[in-house]
Amino acid sequence: MSETILVLNPNSTQSVTDEMSAAVEPFRLAGAPLIVCETLREGPPGVETQAQVDASTQLMIDWLATRPAYLDCAAVVIGCFSDPGLFALRERLRQPVFGIGECGFNAASALAERFGSIAIVSGSLGRHRRKIRALGFEHRYVGGLAAGLGVVELADRARTWGRLQALGTQLRDESGAQAIVLGCAGFSPYRSALEQHLGVPVIDPTQAAVAAALGQVLARRAMASVPGQPAAAAEPRRAA
Repeated sequence: MSETILVLNPNSTQSVTDEMSAAVEPFRLAGAPLIVCETLREGPPGVETQAQVDASTQLMIDWLATRPAYLDCAAVVIGCFSDPGLFALRERLRQPVFGIGECGFNAASALAERFGSIAIVSGSLGRHRRKIRALGFEHRYVGGLAAGLGVVELADRARTWGRLQALGTQLRDESGAQAIVLGCAGFSPYRSALEQHLGVPVIDPTQAAVAAALGQVLARRAMASVPGQPAAAAEPRRAA
């Protein structure tokens, strides 16, 4: 198994993939596992509805099936906050699969007692709440707000930044959020500035997921170097 971490953007908007790649650039250190960000060209411009979430699952399975090199990667990160295909890929692949939505909320739970999230569109808010219930964080989640911008509209930087400032302030001051999760990979360019503006932790979910994947890969590397540890048994690869 290679030490490559694959970050797969299930929408076809290349700028989102580029922004995810820039967000994880600080993790590309000498000797660290390789982080590769790819775009699902067959996907929709943005994964904004439940129907698009459901359709993306098979598209990702088909994409991996035609790229056998990635079937040997160390970990897969699904680069969409709705985590499309998360459980289907975990069922099919040997390596760990991380969803940025799940990892973003997990990171927030480690940093704050109460936290909220910012979605791109209002239709995403129900999916956020379903994920919160599945993770068992209802008692700590102050709620989510939507920017009212589709994935393609995030290219308007001034408009996006204005919405994030206003919604982040509302979550902090009116809902008591002590940390805020950015509910879209396309929000990543604003994480640092928003954190400085609000004075509370702001979590970029792609960074959270890649950090979790790196932890798994580096732990496996460390254990392999411990004398007396049995070698990992070779497993047949399940078809993607």
